[in-house]
Amino acid sequence: MIRLDIISDPVCPWCYIGKTRLEQAISARPELDFQLEWHPFQLNPDMPPEGMERRAYLELKFGGRERAVAIYRQIADAAAEAGIEISYERIERMPNTLDAHRLIHWAGLEGVQNQVVGGLFQAYFQQGQDISDPKVLVDIATAAGIDGEMIAKLLAQDVDKQDIQKRDANARQKGVSGVPCFIINNAHAVTGAQPSDLWLRVFDDIAANTSGPAAG
Repeated sequence: MIRLDIISDPVCPWCYIGKTRLEQAISARPELDFQLEWHPFQLNPDMPPEGMERRAYLELKFGGRERAVAIYRQIADAAAEAGIEISYERIERMPNTLDAHRLIHWAGLEGVQNQVVGGLFQAYFQQGQDISDPKVLVDIATAAGIDGEMIAKLLAQDVDKQDIQKRDANARQKGVSGVPCFIINNAHAVTGAQPSDLWLRVFDDIAANTSGPAAG
C-alpha cells in the first residue's frame, strides 16, 4: 500500500495539473495499491466570502496584467501537455474555497473524495463555475453520489469550518508554503506538479524496497 496525503486548493491550477499527472502514473502501475487523502490549504485565506473579480485579483497578485498573462500562459502550456483544457475565459471570479474544502472533507467520509476533488477542478477550470456557490457544490456532491440535500443543509451551517481552518494552519506550521504538496507514506514530501515519470520512479523505488523474498 502506498499512502499519498495531498495538500491542495481547488483554485490552484498546478494542483489540477499535479493531480492529473499523478493519476496518469497510478494508472500505469495497476499492480500497486494506493490510498489517497486530500487535505486543505487555502491559497487566499483572507479572500472575502463572496470572492472577487478574477482579473483584478490576478493583476493585484502578480503586479500587473502583463506578468499575470505570462504566468498563466506557462500554466496553460503545462495543462495542455497533461491533457487538460483550462478555459480561463469562462472564469469570472476568484472564490473563497473554505466551503469547497468542507465538501472535500465530507466526501472523504463518504469514500468519494477523489471524485469530488476532480469535480471541483473541472467545475472551476473547465466550466468557469463559482465553487463557493452552494448550488454548485451540491451539484458536484450529487454527481459523486453524495446526498445533495444533506450537503445543502451542512453548507448552510458552520459545520467543520474551524476544523478546516485549523488543518490549514497546521500544514503551514509544518512548513507547507505552497501547493500541491504530496506526503508519501507519512515520511517523504514531494512538492509541485511533478511529471508522471518522476512518480513512476518513486512508485518503483517504493515497490522495490518493500518487496523481498518470503521468509523460509
